[in-house]
Amino acid sequence: MKKVSFVIPCYRSEHTLLHVVAEIEEKMKTLEQYEYDIFLVNDCSPDNTFEVIRRLCGEKSYIKGIDFARNFGQHSALMAGLRHCDGDFIVCLDDDGQTPADEVDKLINSLEEGYDAVYAKYEHKQHSAFRNLGSKVNEIMTRMMLGKPKDLYISSYFAVKKFVAADMIRYENSYPYVIGLVLRATKRIANVTVNHREREEGSSGYTLKKLIGLWFNGFTAFSVKPLRIATGIGALSAGIGFLYGLFTIIKRFVNPDVPMGFSSTMSAIVFFGGMIMLMLGLIGEYIGRIYISLNNSPQYVIREKINFDEQV
Repeated sequence: MKKVSFVIPCYRSEHTLLHVVAEIEEKMKTLEQYEYDIFLVNDCSPDNTFEVIRRLCGEKSYIKGIDFARNFGQHSALMAGLRHCDGDFIVCLDDDGQTPADEVDKLINSLEEGYDAVYAKYEHKQHSAFRNLGSKVNEIMTRMMLGKPKDLYISSYFAVKKFVAADMIRYENSYPYVIGLVLRATKRIANVTVNHREREEGSSGYTLKKLIGLWFNGFTAFSVKPLRIATGIGALSAGIGFLYGLFTIIKRFVNPDVPMGFSSTMSAIVFFGGMIMLMLGLIGEYIGRIYISLNNSPQYVIREKINFDEQV
């Protein structure tokens, strides 16, 4: 019998998590050909989320709890769940009830058909305008920097086969980016259409700062294209500066009475100075992440685990 492992990063979900787990349980009763377990990873939520997880784990042995020592982010929580689960299929979904657990059979069926990874696609998204904008930027970034196919929709509700998860957890650097890890492991990826619900309560945990950090993780951890773009912009800027200087010299020879332009000189200095600082900042971002990784900064730190045979 094949096994399905559910991985759910949890943050500020003390009022929604019970419903999500119950929905998984009800759905899996109809899929009797699979056994399953559920991994709930508390990303140091400031509310009583871990107490809810503790209660669920006390009632059912197939529910496993992981508690982070501090907030490491959704992708680190996913990596912790992936490292601890052993299902033939691994399904990752949100803790807020927006991702429909009762449609997980659509993802599993696509994996059974031969795909290695499957992402849920929403016809009518119920996210806020800010979250939709973040998703759009993320879509463009993954397509440009990570080579994501244009017609592939990426979401937080996805399923992968065991060998894909095994390849993903080989990544041990400090800044995991799950989408990049999936795209690195396989190209046999499909979309299935599911409903997207309104959020039951609260708001998204993704702030502008967290979204920008996530984008930086994506293109600095899995692509050198930003450095190549920086090189191209630097070459273009140098070419523009050379042509402008040549134009100024010729203009001076043709009409000696033309005054030398202070404004144009300052504009050129500010422009090229800004470009240089931008490129240095980008290079510094790469070097800083290399430095942090060399210092073995952890993806996450686990304070407590519940319902695991070995408490390591």
